[in-house]
Amino acid sequence: MEIVLRTVRDSDLPVFHQQMTDPDAVRMAAFGPENPEDREAFAAYWRRVRDSSHVLRTVLVDGEVAGNAAVYGVAGEREVTYWIDRAYWGRGVATAALRSLLAQVPERPLYARAAADNTASLRVLAKCGFRETARARAYANGRGKEIAEVVLVLEACAPPPCGGAGSSDRRR
Repeated sequence: MEIVLRTVRDSDLPVFHQQMTDPDAVRMAAFGPENPEDREAFAAYWRRVRDSSHVLRTVLVDGEVAGNAAVYGVAGEREVTYWIDRAYWGRGVATAALRSLLAQVPERPLYARAAADNTASLRVLAKCGFRETARARAYANGRGKEIAEVVLVLEACAPPPCGGAGSSDRRR
């Protein structure tokens, strides 16, 4: 399985929208858009982030769009996020994609957040060198209620194996 990142293309957006409306994925990610089905809000979000200083990448598996990964925010507070299609869960795609992203974005520290019960995402983060720094509570659109979340950090380190991953982007 070949996993690569490339710049986001317009043709990726309908695929991202389909992936981000999967009810199981929305629930697992927890911190997604208020209304994932709202195509207009989705398009506006992607127009805004593509015109920003965010580092946005499409995740390809064997040439197929499998999701996206990004680094966003202001220097010193930047976070990582990713969304991988459920068809690729449990196959190492998130870990490989985020390690690749972090090789492209060497600045540190980088932060991540994940729902406390999203054990798969927390495993990806741990494999990639993130460590827990805090626990918090936040409203999760994907669950319709406030839930526990884990806040993590990836500090500067000497390669290898420093890498990293993120969680759902609550700004959507």
